[in-house]
Amino acid sequence: MADQEIPKDFFEFMQKMWNPMGFPIPGMIAPTMSVEDLEKKIAELKAVETWLTMNTGFVQMTIKTLEMQKAGIESMQAAGKAAASGNKAPK
Repeated sequence: MADQEIPKDFFEFMQKMWNPMGFPIPGMIAPTMSVEDLEKKIAELKAVETWLTMNTGFVQMTIKTLEMQKAGIESMQAAGKAAASGNKAPK
């Protein structure tokens, strides 16, 4: 096992495994050394996280609204069927 060689494209393989879409991952092979660059990237990612969280809230609210509309329509249809079957009662 000690004689086993690491493939030449090992880092490329690892990047494909961790990043299947093929977008470059900064610092994957050579780490970023600038603290300012890291702080900027962290701030950008936090802004994206906030945006995604807000949109998740909007999607959840839309789902709940549609579920309420569905329940309202179903109850109105059930009431309509009950009223229709009540009118068909023998005289």
